[in-house]
Amino acid sequence: MPPRRSYDQYCSAARALDVVGDRWTLLIVRELLAGPRRYTDLHADLPGVSTDVLASRLKDMERDGLTTRRRLPPPGAVYVYELTARGRELLPVLQALGTWGRPELGERRPTDAVRAHWFALPLLRALEGDGLVEVRLDEGCFHVHAGAADNPVYGDGPAPRDPDAVLTLDTPTCIALSRGDLSLPEAIRDGRVEVTGDSPLAKQLREA
Repeated sequence: MPPRRSYDQYCSAARALDVVGDRWTLLIVRELLAGPRRYTDLHADLPGVSTDVLASRLKDMERDGLTTRRRLPPPGAVYVYELTARGRELLPVLQALGTWGRPELGERRPTDAVRAHWFALPLLRALEGDGLVEVRLDEGCFHVHAGAADNPVYGDGPAPRDPDAVLTLDTPTCIALSRGDLSLPEAIRDGRVEVTGDSPLAKQLREA
């Protein structure tokens, strides 16, 4: 494997960009924050990346200690990629980057791909408290683990167990939340987000 390119600057920001500054790297981290993923799953949820670039980035990330690759036991018997503890530390970096990038969202372009779970990180930032939350959108369904630290912070599809709360909203409302045009408590009070569930987290969301 060729040596990693470097800015050759004795600066922590430059050193960080040596590791995660390549195109696609942070978006691969975004996908792996959902937990172990197969190569084919990553490729499907990163529209626009070539197979060669994805394979190269995954090798670089493994070399740099951000990810590991392991084989699932039968009957799966496939290889998956997952974040290391060092890789999971990039969650607040991605959240800060998402907050900074809110003004860039604007109107959705005809060429823009979208996946329901891409709304997970902005919504996770808006949630207070701990618990499993299922989110139902026009675009699909995903779930987030509010307060998660060492485990996957979100996942595609319905919650793997009975969620502590279910949020039902339309895509325009979710986009408004992602842009920062609307806060989650405001959306709940205005009836744009329906909260169901009897857990302390669900009650807290309704009373916010």
